[in-house]
Amino acid sequence: MNPSPPLPASFLRLPLAHRGLHDRAAGVIENSRAAFRAAIARGYGIELDVQRSADGEAMVFHDHEMPRLTDRPGLVHDYDAASLATIPLSGAADGETIPSFAEVLALVAGRVPLLVEIKDQDGALGPDVGPLESRVAALLSGYGGPVAVMSFNPHSVAAVGAALPGCPRGLTSCDYDDPDLSVPDYRRAELVAALAGFATAGGAFISHDRHDLASPLVAGLKARGLPVLTWTVRSPAEEAEARRVADNVTFEGYLAAL
Repeated sequence: MNPSPPLPASFLRLPLAHRGLHDRAAGVIENSRAAFRAAIARGYGIELDVQRSADGEAMVFHDHEMPRLTDRPGLVHDYDAASLATIPLSGAADGETIPSFAEVLALVAGRVPLLVEIKDQDGALGPDVGPLESRVAALLSGYGGPVAVMSFNPHSVAAVGAALPGCPRGLTSCDYDDPDLSVPDYRRAELVAALAGFATAGGAFISHDRHDLASPLVAGLKARGLPVLTWTVRSPAEEAEARRVADNVTFEGYLAAL
């Protein structure tokens, strides 16, 4: 993996609104333009997710499947970008639709830090990656604001590094022994090795599950000076506990202190 530039200081100073500052009860849906505008208005950084459309566009959407957030069946990559752009987000007060990554970059316009998670496209956090990473890199190549990219898939992180070496890159991580993690057993060992060696390999940061911050792997990386972000914090009490280890939090459901 190409060595990454360091994570900009603003990512350690401003709490990161998880999928934007969303509030479904108010009609502000996760990963929506309204959620990103709300985060910017409050001065928070933004964490968001990107998936690939059928025609290779980067779309801002968390799930692989459509039904939780829309009234459509199937998978995100069953639809082309033009079709996704017409599909309303369920519960959105203004009927807004799925945004493209290009739209969100134009909306944020460098005003707050932007942490981009590339969702796994391999299906098992393996090496079948490239097209989405290349598209994200192409869109970011002309972006002037503070931005960093991460993924659960270390191959995806490496692909971004090859396509856009000047972009800070991190690994989204968790307890790889978790039985709910849907990857083959052999892949778990590869992921542990990738996390353990991430600082040596030139990574800029990790974003680790808050439930597993006591992991010796996390302690080892922090001791080597690698910044540790954490997800997903849902209360001030959880934030106070997480910050015993983490340098910053990705939060939702309350207003983190600035």
